[in-house]
Amino acid sequence: MGKTRKTRNLNIRTPLLIWLLAGAFSVTVVAVVVMMLYVPTVQADAPLPRPIATVPPGPPILAPTPAILAPKITTSAKQADILHGVASWYGGVFNGRHTASGETFDMYAMTACHPTLPFGTIVRVTNRENKRSVVVRITDRGYLYKGRMLDLSYGAAEKLAIIKAGTAKVDLEIISLGESHSKHHKQ
Repeated sequence: MGKTRKTRNLNIRTPLLIWLLAGAFSVTVVAVVVMMLYVPTVQADAPLPRPIATVPPGPPILAPTPAILAPKITTSAKQADILHGVASWYGGVFNGRHTASGETFDMYAMTACHPTLPFGTIVRVTNRENKRSVVVRITDRGYLYKGRMLDLSYGAAEKLAIIKAGTAKVDLEIISLGESHSKHHKQ
């Protein structure tokens, strides 16, 4: 009688798993070797290369601020100088916030916002339509819509009767120029 051969039950997954692990390991080894050869390393005490030429810094680029965008009021403004333009008012959400001069804004105080006049400048604002006038102090800077020269506090605008209209043509008479700076903001 003939011999019967025993066949082994080969599991195909075992050799495939070995080959996959060997391949992943070899890819990892190659990646590490390549990084070590081509990625420069700098020692902590090694001198760093200096640039061949340097460009000196240019003048600072100024962002457009209300003082830059507004029509210029020269420092030659004197007592009794009268400017003509349109005034608007602000209050509400700004009440209690700090102004550009560092003061706390009071919407009922006799104050105003002007793009270029020094903080502390005292001006008389006259409504050209009804001839009412009020004396205010410049305490703030801010963006004024095109064609406007002054933003009055709510209290000042109420005395001039421009609350409902929102704007009015006014005459602005400079009574005294304030200092050119504040404790919080330099012009």
